[in-house]
Amino acid sequence: MEENRNLPHPVPTPNLPPNSKPERMDFPKYSIIGRPGIGRAGRPINLLTNHFKVSVNVPDAVFYQYSVSLTSEDKRAVEGKGIGRKLIDKLYQTYSSELAGKKFAYDGEKTLYTVGPLPQNELEFTVVLEDTFAKRESENLRGGESSSKRSKRSFQSRTFNVEISYAAKVPLKSILLGLKGRDKENNAQDALRVLDIALRQTAAKRGCLLVRQSFFHDDLSNFTDVGGGVTGVKGFHASFCPTKGGLSLNMDVSTTMILKPGSVIDFLVVNQNVSESRYLDWAKAKRMLKNLRVKTTHRNMEYKIVGLSEKPCNQQFFSMKPRNRKGQDEEEQTVDITVCEYFIKHHGIELRDSACLPCLDVGKPNRPNYLPLELCSLVSLQRYTKALSSMQRASLVEKSRQKPPERMRTIVDALRKYRYDEDPVLAECGISLEKQLTQVEGRVLESPKLKVGNGYDCIPRNGRWNYNQRTLLQPFNIKRWAIVNFSARCDTSRLSREFIDCGRKKGVQIERPDLVIEEDSQMRRENPVRRAERMSKRVFETIENKFKCKPDLVLCVLAERKNSDIYGPWKKICLSDFGVVTQCISPFKINDQYLTNVLLKVNSKLGGINSLLAMEHSSSVPIIKDTPTMILGMDVSHGSPGRSDMPSIAAVVGSRCWPLISRYRASVRTQSPKMEMIDALFKPLANGDDDGIMRELLIDFYRSSNGRKPTQIIIFRDGVGESQFNQVLGIELEQIVKAYQNMGETRIPKFTVIVGQKNHHTKLFQANSPENVPPGTVVDSMIVHPRNYDFYMCAHAGMIGTSRPAHYHVLIDEIGFSADGLQNLIHSLCYVYQRSTTAVSIVAPIYYAHLVAKQMSQFIKFDDLTETSSGQESSASAPPVPDLPRLHKNVCSSMFFC
Repeated sequence: MEENRNLPHPVPTPNLPPNSKPERMDFPKYSIIGRPGIGRAGRPINLLTNHFKVSVNVPDAVFYQYSVSLTSEDKRAVEGKGIGRKLIDKLYQTYSSELAGKKFAYDGEKTLYTVGPLPQNELEFTVVLEDTFAKRESENLRGGESSSKRSKRSFQSRTFNVEISYAAKVPLKSILLGLKGRDKENNAQDALRVLDIALRQTAAKRGCLLVRQSFFHDDLSNFTDVGGGVTGVKGFHASFCPTKGGLSLNMDVSTTMILKPGSVIDFLVVNQNVSESRYLDWAKAKRMLKNLRVKTTHRNMEYKIVGLSEKPCNQQFFSMKPRNRKGQDEEEQTVDITVCEYFIKHHGIELRDSACLPCLDVGKPNRPNYLPLELCSLVSLQRYTKALSSMQRASLVEKSRQKPPERMRTIVDALRKYRYDEDPVLAECGISLEKQLTQVEGRVLESPKLKVGNGYDCIPRNGRWNYNQRTLLQPFNIKRWAIVNFSARCDTSRLSREFIDCGRKKGVQIERPDLVIEEDSQMRRENPVRRAERMSKRVFETIENKFKCKPDLVLCVLAERKNSDIYGPWKKICLSDFGVVTQCISPFKINDQYLTNVLLKVNSKLGGINSLLAMEHSSSVPIIKDTPTMILGMDVSHGSPGRSDMPSIAAVVGSRCWPLISRYRASVRTQSPKMEMIDALFKPLANGDDDGIMRELLIDFYRSSNGRKPTQIIIFRDGVGESQFNQVLGIELEQIVKAYQNMGETRIPKFTVIVGQKNHHTKLFQANSPENVPPGTVVDSMIVHPRNYDFYMCAHAGMIGTSRPAHYHVLIDEIGFSADGLQNLIHSLCYVYQRSTTAVSIVAPIYYAHLVAKQMSQFIKFDDLTETSSGQESSASAPPVPDLPRLHKNVCSSMFFC
């Protein structure tokens, strides 16, 4: 893309020997830093937070950790969720005296903890579990041989062997030592884990669905139907965490998705959005139903689905032995009978709704067990782990949002109701909880001033601003452009007039479109890829023949509001194959506000600038103004849950045109599914070259910044947890250094590495107001980490529900920001997001990296990959990771992702 006239002129690529191997310096070992101080800027504000203070009244208590082995009578390891807890509960009931009455904190799998030791280090027990009723063979419609035995309707016992062996000691006082920075053996995390396991065990005994540290009850008042057979269920997150103010319990409202309990047939009809069961796609239904649990209405028994029958109930035969009047199997040859005939003859049930539908198979491999669909209901609290559609997500947000006062009341009421500190293990440790939200002091930073067109200053109010009576700072005038219309509902003549008029008001001169192409009506039945290819061929052949040059912009009108299937193929063709900027719009929202938002995206993509920070416009950003500084935003986007074949997308955006901090270029690679650490920042080739992400971004910085090389790099990393912080420094930062060295540099830049998290459960509330906290609210005391350098910032204005602050962790800071300096920079970077006229909730570089990963993932035809129902395919059989198509040279340095 051509650089804007007021920006630094591009310069040639650094003159580097292509195969030279510069002398390498040893990679420095980075360690996570402690807190250097706290900020002072901003006006003070009194806040409440959903942390509850924890007192430890028996600090000398010691947890004893034991390994648990569960085996059946034939010495096979016991697997399956739920049975472990049943066995340990039964063990305690049966052998309490042999265990000295010790209470257990059991994780449900292979580990349990007690306060103080058990009588012996090695213990072995026999535990007998009784099912409510045994399955009668007459109920199990099995293919192949039938059993010669028939169990009576009675209790059935199963015997298991439980071995408990001592593993380690975990002193409770390690938490208190950790709070003071004196936990030399790093046992604090282990002790916290024990406390969290006790919380999970308490919830499990109440019959909750457990999702990490969140608990969900089977209560219809907590259910929210979001469509497609999916229900949102409201529950609570509860976990212990060390803070600067001491140990606390973080408790919050949490939501997960479950399958709507009830009739299996009704679920499938709603899930596939068909009018009747005869229109169901059974291949899709089979994938959806596998491994789900159902309960039969005629016998009230529970089964797990393994598949579907090949034929419908009225044609599906199975073999069984006839029985005499006493109900005993006769020694005659087996007879074949259909499922329908069986239920009429043996249960007096005439199948109606499912006679012509496949059966559920709940048997074992090579030994199917058939159940009619109409006699089966989905068991409640079964998680739905696939990605929600945009409509489902919107419905969930609308129905589950809570204003701050309601959320505070819900949390406090739940804490008092569930009485976590009365758990036997926690009570034995002397754990007690305050029942009130913790008070904390915060500060509200002043909004940064913005520069817009015609020399005007813009001062955001409540984190928002607009372009009413204002123009864009540096508009890109659109001389040659085209409209392609995939929608039958859009009047393209009206659209072009209003788009041109909107541009004129904002200072963007837009000529009349050179080309308007409507999609042929018969093409609308074709698949999305075919439609996009056909349209692009018409557009670009016409442009090539008529104008001999490419347009500045192609405006694409989609047929749907969101998630159009055409979006991905169309973006790939324009950005990768032809190198033309494209903007997709919805045909349903053509008004001035919508077109203004579209114009902001278009101007940014074409190289214009909508607004700048006033200090950025005057080249006076502290610390950055005098030293060439590059800002990186890094994110990894993973495939939909349950899809082990979908590659992860690693996206990095880097700032350009120093000393600006509002312009970015992106670089993207695919990597192995579910891999969180980016592995292509440095990608050496056999000839010594580097085909990694950082080389692209460093060269672009050099070209766009008057030949200056970055001597400072600020990295914002999204999507990693505390356990991965050292990997960011040891894996990703090392690659960045190697990429820098590979370009012939021996002087390593100074780094500041910051992790930004949105996926946490800390909320901030105003102490004396029902409104959300104001934008710019910062908290760096009381509830932050007792030693590490972190803080919470709510940069945006929460208009709906309760605001969620971003949680920033500063891992290293070689550049040497003050606490106020770094917080002000981060706050300012929430105002440079070019797509919006509001401050965003996390810094723009992270937001951009997320947008890049999301958009580029559309380039891969994931439907061609093998879908696995379990989502646990082994790496040995996983397909190779496909490469993303590279962006065309005409658009690769643009902000195409805006």
